[in-house]
Amino acid sequence: MNVAWSRPLRAGFVLVGVLVCGLVLPSALVLLSPAAAAGQALGQALKQPLIGGMPPLRLERKATSNGSKREFTSITLLPGRGLNTFQITANLPGKGETELLRSPSLDEAAQKLNGQGDDAFGNLNHSFGGAFLIPFTSRAGGELSADKSLVNVVWHGKTIHLPNDYLGHYSVHGLLNMMKAEDLHVRNTRDGQTLTAVIHAGDFNGYWLSKTDVHFRIALTGDAVDIQVTATNVGDEPEPMGLGWHPFLRIISGDRAQARVHLPADLYGVVDTIDGRPTGELKPVEGTAKDYRSPQGATMPDASTSINFSKLTRTGLARTELTQTGLTQTGLTSTGGSPGGSIDAWLADPEANYAIRVRGLSPEIRTLHLWSAKGDTFCAIEEQYNYMDAFGAEWKGMDTGLVTLKPDASTSWHVRLELFDPPQVPGDGAASK
Repeated sequence: MNVAWSRPLRAGFVLVGVLVCGLVLPSALVLLSPAAAAGQALGQALKQPLIGGMPPLRLERKATSNGSKREFTSITLLPGRGLNTFQITANLPGKGETELLRSPSLDEAAQKLNGQGDDAFGNLNHSFGGAFLIPFTSRAGGELSADKSLVNVVWHGKTIHLPNDYLGHYSVHGLLNMMKAEDLHVRNTRDGQTLTAVIHAGDFNGYWLSKTDVHFRIALTGDAVDIQVTATNVGDEPEPMGLGWHPFLRIISGDRAQARVHLPADLYGVVDTIDGRPTGELKPVEGTAKDYRSPQGATMPDASTSINFSKLTRTGLARTELTQTGLTQTGLTSTGGSPGGSIDAWLADPEANYAIRVRGLSPEIRTLHLWSAKGDTFCAIEEQYNYMDAFGAEWKGMDTGLVTLKPDASTSWHVRLELFDPPQVPGDGAASK
């Protein structure tokens, strides 16, 4: 594992990995040693559990508003498990430091993420926190191999052999879940810290075409958590690529009934009633309980919810917003499906006086997936490239959102989290559809 800091850390900033055997790493020092040995040394020095053979990494900033406004304060990541954004915290007025993602303790996570049993293919990595779903999102179905260990899908006439790791006949949520990040670099910024890293995924342990490098840039400031993930084909043949993220957003008040969701989507994917596989039919949300387009959002049903939405409406970003994110896009429109606009999806918890926006900034993001378990107090709003079962014959040749990467080509997924006032609901503020 390579870890580097571009300058001395300021007071109030904490990074797992600052101390090695009781010593403070000086500015610009690079730790060069085998990943397992380096991870063990860092973990023992800071008494942190090793997860995927590496200690957690934490970006942190001090709150500056004395509790008068909402502001992000930290991000905890798991470099040994596909750089899962394990936890994000914010300082909320009247509540103080608050965890925004549903995750267990780090010690419990270390026990769960052991690569065995239910985690044999890394599947427990996307059961909490915020896993990155690469090189495809959601489930992929196809013909099973003779020993039923593989799901065989076809892309442009080539067969891809995926692990059979979900419900006995699907592969689910990509192949990055057990991979380790390298070349971790953290630098202090005016209002926080920024991490860059890379996962040399190669052919994803033999399950994918060509070879891929996945680069990460994760920036923490008071106003935003900005995440950019870039996949580059470093092999010698074309490959499909789908990118996404699976954040378990907490309903902080614990009252699911009044929480509200906004998704700017006109269509939803129909699934069968046996195991939730898509039928290939897309239906309008208009006039259904699946319509989350209202400016005030809508409540979720009491039952478990897993819906893939498409035909997304994008809204333009103000020039100040572009400046804050460092974007250089021009010619944004105010409404509609402009590829330069953003996908404004959010979860609001009026009882907690809290709302969080998941703003999709990449034009390649084609779907939003909403997932919430019955009786639970979380909501996953997943900004994704591809539709469910993107290789499936049920789509009858439709473009399902997978990007074709030729050798040396790249594609970037970009999402930003923002905190804001929950919208006012007409009447008594009770959430209803």
